[in-house]
Amino acid sequence: MEATISVIQLDSVLGDVEANLQKISHFVDLAGAQGANFVVFPELGTTGYFVGDRLADLAEPVPGPTTERLGEMAKRNNLYLLGGMIEKGEGDALHNSLVMLSPSGELVASYHKCHMFSVERNFFTPGSDGVVVDTEFGRVGLTVCYDLVFPEYIRGLVLQGARLILNGTDWITDDWQTGMGWSGKVASQMAATRALENGIHLAMADRTGIEAGWRSLGHSCICAPSGAFLARIEEGEGIATATVQLESDEWDKWREIATYLPDRRVDLYQRLAGERVAG
Repeated sequence: MEATISVIQLDSVLGDVEANLQKISHFVDLAGAQGANFVVFPELGTTGYFVGDRLADLAEPVPGPTTERLGEMAKRNNLYLLGGMIEKGEGDALHNSLVMLSPSGELVASYHKCHMFSVERNFFTPGSDGVVVDTEFGRVGLTVCYDLVFPEYIRGLVLQGARLILNGTDWITDDWQTGMGWSGKVASQMAATRALENGIHLAMADRTGIEAGWRSLGHSCICAPSGAFLARIEEGEGIATATVQLESDEWDKWREIATYLPDRRVDLYQRLAGERVAG
């Protein structure tokens, strides 16, 4: 099944939801004009990331005003739109969420980021379930940023039938991390590795720019099951688009040779994990 995917690389305006929705709308319309079926924008793209004590004020229910606006963009362009926002959950819970709107403008899913990086756990309530969505193009797995670091989690989504993993992220760096070799290039290579080791397509939309003294890494990309980059944008705002065959004879032939899933030694891994836990 053929699908066209676009990733938006966005420089979010810190704390200004309206300004960010206008930016997102502009890029979604550009992607729609390119025939996109799926469009992804970055983690917390509607608010920016370092909003600190404004988190609760910027949080919204889902569905709510922001998902309604995103739904209008999706419907106007007849595509699936996914991106990050702060979701107001039950009680005092706040979630780092990736929402998904359908081509008819309806809310399809809201995925709560499961893996909390560093001090995120002081602000956000982590999700407890992976999310895989059925679409007319195939099954799609939803992820946010740090989730991508955990290969067993991505593998779990693939074992649930995902043939496309979508990731909204904000990989960041400072001078020390840059000196240690952490970069947008490395982040994109990790995305390509997740695609290769699972035999699936993967699209990662990253933030760009500087926020609260941290530089976002960019290097948004769309990766093939071979680990090849089909499209990417390294620096600055923009979109990258690729048309892919999520299911095809060619990729089936690839998977017959690159038999990574059937070659797993689950019994061995369980034994090693058990010994490690026991130790």
